[in-house]
This record gives sequence, structure tokens and C-alpha cells, in this order.
Amino acid sequence: MPTVLITGCSSGIGLDAARHMGRAGWTVIATCRRPEDLQARRDEGMVALPLDLGDEASVAACAEAALAHGPLDALVNNAAFALPGAVEDLPRGGLRSIFEVNLFGTHDLTRRLIPHFRERGAGRIVNVSSVLGLVGIPWRGAYVASKFALEGLTDVLRIEMSDTPIRVILVEPGPITSRIRANSIPHFERWVDWERSPRVEQYRASLLKRLYQPSGPDRFELSPSATSAVIRAALEARTPRARYRVTRPTQIAAAGRRLLPTAALDWFARRS
Repeated sequence: MPTVLITGCSSGIGLDAARHMGRAGWTVIATCRRPEDLQARRDEGMVALPLDLGDEASVAACAEAALAHGPLDALVNNAAFALPGAVEDLPRGGLRSIFEVNLFGTHDLTRRLIPHFRERGAGRIVNVSSVLGLVGIPWRGAYVASKFALEGLTDVLRIEMSDTPIRVILVEPGPITSRIRANSIPHFERWVDWERSPRVEQYRASLLKRLYQPSGPDRFELSPSATSAVIRAALEARTPRARYRVTRPTQIAAAGRRLLPTAALDWFARRS
């Protein structure tokens, strides 16, 4: 049975992907931060390892434990969080915190596993990005920046790994049902002093309602299973594509970046 390490398996895409790959016959090593989530994954029959991507020691321990479990065939870098707020209100510490998890920790874990894939003569690395790795929208500057950076780093890694048997793939979901919005609230409350912002009325009219008064699924929103099916395709295809785009908005965004002038993209972003 092939083995895959999937990060961020407490809920959403990571949890669904872990279950999906388990049903497909893979041995799943699932990572979570909280002890109760780790126990829940173990109760489902998964190998569960603690991982905090913002903590270098935790990343090192997770990589060591995963490799001690046995040969590893694939890594799915899914774990990430969002920090909503206007760009002018994002302090340096807030940006640092999101990059530590969404980029630096993800990169660190990947680097620690690449030597194992080289030694085995095979391996798949799937980085889960976002439609916001393709286009930016208001209030999402920190998350957008981290995903743009992840896309660039992944592109270069894919090119550099082309002379090895290691395949590097981007999966780009759009609106997917998850807890990322609710999970972003503590980060927003910690880092964004919105009441002192020159945009305080815009916060009240827009972002605060979206965060604290959820109104149901977004338009075009799909369940996490849509992304899980794509992740499986990326892991099992004989010749995987460089990019897999999930949901209609992601496909539209990719086409828009190729075809539309910047002014038109900005207009659509403001309307979002």
C-alpha cells in the first residue's frame, strides 16, 4: 500500500483528502495541531502525527516520525490559515506569522522529505494553493501573498526536479466548504486593529459581517470532496499535470490572467 503524508487534517480539505485516500487504498499519515484532532484521526484508523508548521522543531519531529513509520510515497502540503484585513492594516508580525505556516513551514517539511524521495527513486509532492494564488481580492492580502509565494516556489521546484523521478504538482481550489473563515477570526483579532483604521466603516459594512455573520455557502462553492478527487488524480496519474484547478472560479481566474488587462482584473476583484 502506498503511503501519503497529508498536512492540516483537522477539518476541510485535509480531513476529506485523508479519508478519501484511505478509502482508495493508501496508508494515510495525517497531521494536526490539536491533541483531540490527532486522537480523532487515530480513531478512524489513520496514523496521526502532531505538526505545527510555525514551529521548526515540530516540523523536524514530524518529518522524522513520518519516515520512521516506513517508506513514504507522497506528500500533500495542505495546511494553511488566513489573516483577513486591509493590507495597510497588516503589521509585520501578522505577515510573518502567516508566512511561517503557509510558506516557510511547508517548504521546510518538503525539504526534509525530498532526500527520502531521491533515495527511493520516486515521490510526489502536491502543494495545495488557491484561486487566491492566481488573483488577489480585497481583504485577503496576507493570504494572497502567501499563496502567490507558494505558487512561485512550487513552479521553480517543479522545474528543478524535472531531472529526478520526483513530481511536483499544484492543486488550486476555489471556494470550498471549510472552516478557514471561522479559523481566521483569532488571527484577525490578534493582528488587525480595525477600529483605528481609516477603513473602519468599510470593515463594519463588509469584512466584519462576512467573518461574524456567515450567510451560507459562497456562489460556486463545492464540498471538499471535489478537491480530494483532484488530489488523488495528482497522486495516481502516470504523468501528472503541473496544475489542477478545482471549481469554476479558479478556471475563470486562470483564463482571466491570460486574457484580460490588469484594469479589468482589478474591476472584477473589487466586485468580489
